[in-house]
Amino acid sequence: MTKPVIELQNVSFSYGEIPALRDITLTVSEGEVVTLEGSNGCGKSTLLRLINGLIFPDAGTYVFEGTPITEKALKDNLFAKQFHQKLGFVFQNADVQLFCASVEEEIAFGPLQMGLSEEEAKQRTNDVLSLLELEALRERPPYQLSGGEKRKVALGCILSMNPKVLVLDEPLAGLDRRTQDWLLAFLQTLKSAGRTMVLATHNEDLAAALADRRILFTDDHTLAGTI
Repeated sequence: MTKPVIELQNVSFSYGEIPALRDITLTVSEGEVVTLEGSNGCGKSTLLRLINGLIFPDAGTYVFEGTPITEKALKDNLFAKQFHQKLGFVFQNADVQLFCASVEEEIAFGPLQMGLSEEEAKQRTNDVLSLLELEALRERPPYQLSGGEKRKVALGCILSMNPKVLVLDEPLAGLDRRTQDWLLAFLQTLKSAGRTMVLATHNEDLAAALADRRILFTDDHTLAGTI
């Protein structure tokens, strides 16, 4: 039996007086792919931010690999570093993640921050550039890239740290059909390799092709159940 990686118990969160999550209970097991679906503003992106430790529940608990994730816990720099190495978050807007002078530097940044040697970081960077078919863009500044290329680089920045869990917010949104097809096939490869993934999406093709479970949000920020 696979062990739980993410455990949310009766989690609620509000932006001031505006509720975003109400009494969310959800478990994601190792190797499982879960999609979060529902209308805009229902709470999907907020839940991903909470899973990534960017915000914290007003009520309820969030446990990752058996350890409670709290604001206090993430103030411990070593613990926070280990947590963010294990869980990689790819934002819907890739520009939020890209800040280095070149694609190569972007992808190498995470491994170097992890404390890997320059040689190890270079090897990981080269592997990811090859995997994502980005070699030709190695020296290109990220701001000069297309939307699809930026999405690939943002994904590469996370993959270079080899996280156990991938969290993706609308991974196919805004991409042309060719790039969508490529990314969907790539995510299917990750699924086949046993990677745990949580994805927020409106894309029916992605959900049908990838999800072991499809979790539906209601418009009042609760979970309606599994499709």
